Amino acid sequence: MLQLDTLSSLEGRAVLHDCFREFRYTKRMNTISTLALTWRICTKEREIYRYSQSEVTILHPLGIVSGTSLWMEEIINRFYFSTINSFVYFGAAILLVSVGFRRIYEDLPDFIVIGSVIFEAIMLMFMFIVMFFSPTDDEESEISAETTAVTELIREVGEIARDYAAISVRLEFIGDSLENVSTRQEALITSSSEAVKIASMAVAPNPQLIDSMRETTAALNDFTQALRTLTSSAEMLKREEIELAVRREVELMLTQNVSKRIS
Repeated sequence: MLQLDTLSSLEGRAVLHDCFREFRYTKRMNTISTLALTWRICTKEREIYRYSQSEVTILHPLGIVSGTSLWMEEIINRFYFSTINSFVYFGAAILLVSVGFRRIYEDLPDFIVIGSVIFEAIMLMFMFIVMFFSPTDDEESEISAETTAVTELIREVGEIARDYAAISVRLEFIGDSLENVSTRQEALITSSSEAVKIASMAVAPNPQLIDSMRETTAALNDFTQALRTLTSSAEMLKREEIELAVRREVELMLTQNVSKRIS
């Protein structure tokens, strides 16, 4: 059985890596159980063979502080750095999207933007803690290269954010232009409605005018009827005058004939 002074030595770190791979990939333990068990091994366990196939005994456990530091370096930083990094990018994406939608849609609640900022801040803080416990052996160069790649990606994300902000400003300008066009269109529609109303009034007669025309027509009908009555009365009067004149002429002729016969 192999005996080690502490897990902080190179052999101890290698044993810790083997234990993690055994728990995670051979025994198919979930992430939380794997992290909890490896933290227990790093902080206070002596007989590692109780949990792993490695026949190793630790003479001097590291304790809570040193063991947690080793656990952060050899487990979290080495095996979960990419996962944490992806959450940081995910938080940045959520933040960019929420800020962009907030600039476009004013109805977006403030708590969404604030929640995005808080989530991204927590992710960056956790990223700082993880990167603070970086390994100190030969694999540190690989982590440094990955950190450089992360820095480049963060710089690219910043450039994307600036481009997104410029696009947001452009979209706001386009929105203002569309609003002006909508206002002008509403004014044009109002003018068109007034013109159509005026044209309809010109084509369709005014109800007051129709009533006046009806009254005029009725008055004309009454006048025509009165004129007909007057014409009939005039004809009757003219006939009576003619009869009276004829009667007078006949009486005159009879009187003259009678006078001639008497003389």
